[in-house]
Amino acid sequence: MFPLRDHNPSGSVPYVTWALIAINCAVYVMTVDWGLDMHGAWLRNALWPGAVTQGEMLHGLVTHMFLHAGILHLAGNMLFLWVFGDNLEDQLGHVIFAAFYLACGLAAAFAQVASDPQSMVPMVGASGAIAGVMGGYVLLYPRARIDVMFFFVLIYKIWPVPAWAVLGVWFGIQVGNEIMAGTSGGVAHLAHIGGFVAGLALCVPLWLVLGGPRFWSRTHGHPPHPASRFGQTPIPVVRRDR
Repeated sequence: MFPLRDHNPSGSVPYVTWALIAINCAVYVMTVDWGLDMHGAWLRNALWPGAVTQGEMLHGLVTHMFLHAGILHLAGNMLFLWVFGDNLEDQLGHVIFAAFYLACGLAAAFAQVASDPQSMVPMVGASGAIAGVMGGYVLLYPRARIDVMFFFVLIYKIWPVPAWAVLGVWFGIQVGNEIMAGTSGGVAHLAHIGGFVAGLALCVPLWLVLGGPRFWSRTHGHPPHPASRFGQTPIPVVRRDR
């Protein structure tokens, strides 16, 4: 399953979210073999935990957020950023959201380095920073509706699901995979966990300023504006007489 869109329109243009998506796509084209093929740049700017713990290649703590290992890796991350990023940017403001995104990416990177300080397996991807966006989103809008596509073989179905359920399941999967596979599965699950927890924690002050539990009581966990309505039409349905 994966989210397609939310029913939570933003009240401002998400310039930072758009810019992050554009930068990630541009960097991918520069580093992929069918693009400009600057593979050396990919290796130099990935996160190498073993090097970071020796005080080397520290720039990888930031630059790894803009590198991806494949088109599906890029597409999946950008989809999640597109769905959840605009609302948090709307709430935080452009500059604070950009700083928040980078802070969550750094938290994800440090979590991964701490899990295996001597590892010389490179880590790349924006998913740690995006996990932080998801953590902040679920704190502020736990009952916002997310259209999720469920796949079963060749059959698919789209259902609106509350954000707390979608992101709660996602977080549970990361924890479960980390317990079962650790670093052997090729996915930095602990970076996802670290980014998510950091994003949630960093949004707690904003949540408290908005009223904390009273904010939830006032909004019932929904966005503070009318939700988008997909798949509806003002044209009345005419039923055939039998």
